[in-house]
Amino acid sequence: MSSVLPVSPAAASLPLGTALGQPAARRRKAANAPSRWVNAALAGLALLFLTLFLFVPLVSVFVQAFAKGVDVYLEAISHPDALAAVQLTLIAAAISVPLNLVFGVSAAWAIAKFEFRGKSVLLTLIDLPFSVSPVIAGLIYVLVFGLQGWLGPWLQDQDLKIIFAVPGIVLATVFVTFPFVARELIPLMQAQGRDQEEAALVLGASGWQTFWHVTVPNVKWALLYGVILCNARAMGEFGAVSVVSGHIRGLTNTMPLHIEILYNEYQFAAAFAVASLLAGLALVTLVLKALVERRVRAQLREQQAEGAAA
Repeated sequence: MSSVLPVSPAAASLPLGTALGQPAARRRKAANAPSRWVNAALAGLALLFLTLFLFVPLVSVFVQAFAKGVDVYLEAISHPDALAAVQLTLIAAAISVPLNLVFGVSAAWAIAKFEFRGKSVLLTLIDLPFSVSPVIAGLIYVLVFGLQGWLGPWLQDQDLKIIFAVPGIVLATVFVTFPFVARELIPLMQAQGRDQEEAALVLGASGWQTFWHVTVPNVKWALLYGVILCNARAMGEFGAVSVVSGHIRGLTNTMPLHIEILYNEYQFAAAFAVASLLAGLALVTLVLKALVERRVRAQLREQQAEGAAA
């Protein structure tokens, strides 16, 4: 004898698929409800963290910079020592960024496009500044080029000064910044492969023509992104530069070092004024970084679409 379950008139009036699908839909909705609360809590926690440790300190820099008025602010940033620090910071960045650009492109091209002995060693050396403390890097330069270092007596005989001078600051800046360009280019070049370069060579293009007309256009946005990161680190470097600079006012103080000296001398308004300049450069760098990241993502999507179509 078969038994039939009673069906309510409301359920009987609905289509069969809708009536059967309602309990499953409710279960899915109930299962997704905790995940929404978890996502909202995590997002709120991240926003709170960013507010307390990023936005508030950044705003406080500009508030403290103008706390004693615009006249004090202008006097602080126009002081000869401050102008010398800004000039030295820009010089160090202007020298180290092009050097790292050349090295980064060359290293990335060699690693991504060719197979050779010592490839893993080169990759390890590129990552070395990420694992070595900047202070240790500066100390290494002191031990090599300092007066009591390996090359110190010879440099003194030749009347050449590396440590406690501009060349030492440039060398330290180059060391701490040279991974940025290469590390942005290597994954992209490896993902692109060598098909386009090989096709250009088959069609009669030379190595330089292939590089300038095929390789560089494909990585231009990632290259610009790496240059922006390299420049930001060059202008904000403190540890390595602090060791090799000697803290000579008006001569070997970069902007971070000048800010430290002003703060230690209780010249808080002047210290925050110069810090606001450095923070302003960082904000400009952040905006450029965001724009370039958008272009890089768009380029990757276009390449993936082309690959799927092929």
